[in-house]
This record gives sequence, C-alpha cells and structure tokens, in this order.
Amino acid sequence: MPTVIHRTREEVLAQRQQLLDEQHMTYEELRDRAAVYSLSMEQLMVWHTIEGLDYLLEGDC
Repeated sequence: MPTVIHRTREEVLAQRQQLLDEQHMTYEELRDRAAVYSLSMEQLMVWHTIEGLDYLLEGDC
C-alpha cells in the first residue's frame, strides 16, 4: 500500500525554497538551465521535484 504524505501549503512552499537554496539558484535560474539541458543529474532531480510541488500548489486553491 502506498504511503501518502500530508503537508500544509506552507510546508510545501518551505520545502520548495529549501531545494532551491541547496542548489544555490533561484527558480528562474534553475528553469532557464533546465530549458537548455544544462543541469547536473542532481539539479535535474530537484527541478522535477519542484515541478511536482508547483503542480500540487496550483491545485490547492
């Protein structure tokens, strides 16, 4: 049975910011580097995680 993680909007936003801080990049820098395939494997995984978090945040209206 899959595990479901429940988080508040604030916790998701904090996680998103922490991921960006760990990469020493802004969202825009990471997005732009992803667009030109200029990310390390770790950065790419962070990018995909942030895309997923953003998807969840969009649905939290």
